[in-house]
Amino acid sequence: MRRRRMIRRAMIAASCLLVTGLIASWFVAGALVAPSPRLIGDPPRELNATAFVVKSGSGSLISGWHTRPDAGNGVIVLLHGIHGSRLSMLQRARMLHDAGYATVMIDFQAHGESPGDAITVGYLEQHDVRAAVEFARREHPNEPIGVIGVSLGGAAALLASPLKIDALVLESVYPNIRDAIHNRVAAKLGPLSSIPASMLLLQFRPRLGFSPQELRPIDHLPDVGCPVCVASGSGDLHTTASETQAMFSAATKPKRLWLVDGAEHVDLFGEAPIEYRERILGFFDEYLRGDRETMSNPGVSW
Repeated sequence: MRRRRMIRRAMIAASCLLVTGLIASWFVAGALVAPSPRLIGDPPRELNATAFVVKSGSGSLISGWHTRPDAGNGVIVLLHGIHGSRLSMLQRARMLHDAGYATVMIDFQAHGESPGDAITVGYLEQHDVRAAVEFARREHPNEPIGVIGVSLGGAAALLASPLKIDALVLESVYPNIRDAIHNRVAAKLGPLSSIPASMLLLQFRPRLGFSPQELRPIDHLPDVGCPVCVASGSGDLHTTASETQAMFSAATKPKRLWLVDGAEHVDLFGEAPIEYRERILGFFDEYLRGDRETMSNPGVSW
């Protein structure tokens, strides 16, 4: 009898822990996908920037800035990471403007000044990418188009592919959402991460209306149809070096790989600005301007 009581109490305690875990994970997931609005302010005059709004298939009106240099060497679409906005891409826009490239910066749906009910980690944001690329194409007919996608931005660009662009830079982009969630929970909880990560993944369909299986950017890499540069930090626990290598392997040539020594899941431009200019500008100069004087093997690491 005593043993039965102990087993019953243990089962009740386990059930309470499970329910508590489910409730906690529901609120944690809600915070992760909650809209991230922000007032952006006026376009930067020094970049000859203008504001614009385009309609997206995500259902949102996407706000952005369009910068124009004096020369017309091509246009780069800049796609920010989760909980960011076009402001987080402004330093890249300055770098590109100085090099003679126009830029199109947007706020994804549910970010910045673009409305939306929830962040969907690329699922709806892919429509925003298509809208931004089409805007760039209308404003710069007959000019080459490049894209820089950071984390969420790169995942959305891959999910939207093929975009019929000329060059693509992917920074710290997750291969699939299952590993991305497990990596992020493990970075906080260590070996205790498996159950809470699985609880978070179970919420995708009831909360967002789609399954984790529909968020596999790596599956789209062979079909992007343009040169690809895959970059990440060697110390990144969210998108690990092995995952970045897998992304690089999935891409077709010509392609480049850049692992930033010691960098974590951070802004790679802010972490290594001089090397970023050298590598990323060199990549665009090669494939958008046709500057191939220093061209190396198209399928190697830097």
